Amino acid sequence: MGTNQQSDYKVAILDLYEGVANEGMRCIRTIIAEWGAAQQLTIQVDEFNVRQFNEVPSLEYDMYISSGGPGSPLETIGTEWESKYFGWLKQLEDWNNGRENFPKKHAFFICHSFQLLCRHYQIGTVCKRKSTSFGVFPVHMMEDGHYEKIFDGLNDPFYCVDSRDFQVIEPNHETIRQMGGAILAIEKNRPHVPFERAIMAVRFSSYFMGTQFHPEADANGMAMYLQRADKKQMVIETHGEAKWQSMVEQLLDPGKIMWTYQHILPNFLNEAAKELVAQSS
Repeated sequence: MGTNQQSDYKVAILDLYEGVANEGMRCIRTIIAEWGAAQQLTIQVDEFNVRQFNEVPSLEYDMYISSGGPGSPLETIGTEWESKYFGWLKQLEDWNNGRENFPKKHAFFICHSFQLLCRHYQIGTVCKRKSTSFGVFPVHMMEDGHYEKIFDGLNDPFYCVDSRDFQVIEPNHETIRQMGGAILAIEKNRPHVPFERAIMAVRFSSYFMGTQFHPEADANGMAMYLQRADKKQMVIETHGEAKWQSMVEQLLDPGKIMWTYQHILPNFLNEAAKELVAQSS
């Protein structure tokens, strides 16, 4: 892990994929590399395999991104890896709450990580969906979403890649307010379906934010991935040919997933970097 080269920033990626093949980690790495190149910065990126090897980062990093992952966010309570994960989270909280501790530590939580935090903070009901959400979907901003800096440049609604069997619903607004947080976005309105809309993005605190969707999804890379013969067949068998065709078309629409990819995590990195620049100036 890591390099000996002098770096401008150190970024930790918490890998929650448990060794399962995925596109998420590749996409996160690419976004960080593209952002560093655009800013003409040298970025040290270290990865921590949380679920397989109980690895968590120290406080020496400037920014943290915690990935999505497979399985239930309800069935890992008390496991060693989850205990270590929440121990790391508590360290970050304590650092950020310390008046004399600077710079503050920014962290972004994706899908499975987002569901874990929602359960941990008890800000909503985490439960299994009636059916898998898989595809490209619109996400609708709440009022606070329009003022969220990490959403700068996005339309309302904007589009996301969604791939999950679980959801967060029935928000505890009082708990969220006490944390200094806000619900930023919810899933598309489906008036013909008698289910509550899921929470899709939350500002947990001034330094923690998460999304239930995948903002790291690389439209071109995912379109190529879905057009591989084996992946195409798998999606068609599971979700039908119309879903496969729709996903490929929407992934290649420059105003949809490409736009989300170009804004959310890069905006997060920009905001986290401002904290560090302010501290060093």
